[in-house]
Amino acid sequence: MRISTTLPTNEAGVPDVAMARHLEELGYDAVSMPDVVAGDGTPAFDATLVLAAAAAATDRIGLEFGVLSLPTRPTAWVATQVQTLQHLSGGRVVLGVGIGGFPDAPFWRAVGVPVQARGRRTDAALDVLPGLIRGERVVVEGAEITLAPGAPVPPILIGGNSEAAMRRAVLYGDGWAPSLISPEDLAAKAVRLREIADELGRPVPRVSVGGHAFLTDDPAAVASFVRSLVDVHGMAPDAAANIPVTGSPARVAERLAAYAEAGAESIGLGLDGGDWRRQAERLSEARRAMTA
Repeated sequence: MRISTTLPTNEAGVPDVAMARHLEELGYDAVSMPDVVAGDGTPAFDATLVLAAAAAATDRIGLEFGVLSLPTRPTAWVATQVQTLQHLSGGRVVLGVGIGGFPDAPFWRAVGVPVQARGRRTDAALDVLPGLIRGERVVVEGAEITLAPGAPVPPILIGGNSEAAMRRAVLYGDGWAPSLISPEDLAAKAVRLREIADELGRPVPRVSVGGHAFLTDDPAAVASFVRSLVDVHGMAPDAAANIPVTGSPARVAERLAAYAEAGAESIGLGLDGGDWRRQAERLSEARRAMTA
């Protein structure tokens, strides 16, 4: 099971980039950075710049967008940033992308993105991104453009739990990246993903799950997270209670194995509830326990 996690932040929400080296030493496959700029005063940082800083602090670990909001950015600009990061990091990028969350947030209005066009803008970007990154001559927004020097196209993971996201992953991606989903629900979705791939005559994308872990004894933090899933995401209480990954390394290993059995090849977990360093060590220990 491939594992990744996000960086810890200080009280102001600034990511501690130096901890990317610690993740590398623990054997993590990637450090992940979400793209959650809302513009409402909530601390958030540009994912590309944070991953560039993480690249400079490390040698081997993957640099994963988890996930980049394509509709909020000009496609040619995204390609240039990914191309640059590939060259500077030695080809360590994992490009998770999606239609973006928080479409009613001030940031979306400020960058002039119409909510109704999110899917179309994402599909149009995915159609040309690989060619742009490779340095091929591509027509974008009516302009013929060639970005040089070309770079290897990173694995492209398509985020989202909907059928539209699964179909997008089959058509454009190397992987499908659902989040906030239980192993049981993932198993059912994985069956449908294979059906879609068969219908379209395409390979079945790899599955990479995103979620949240609370690997310290903090029942209040877990309860608060579950409550937010019910209040914000509209989940049923029983379903929400099954989302957070908790417990000892042995219990976490069982949960990782359940996701693997459901079809996941990798998992990215945000480490919530305090003592990030200890939680990062416990997740690494749980992954090792799976192969022991």
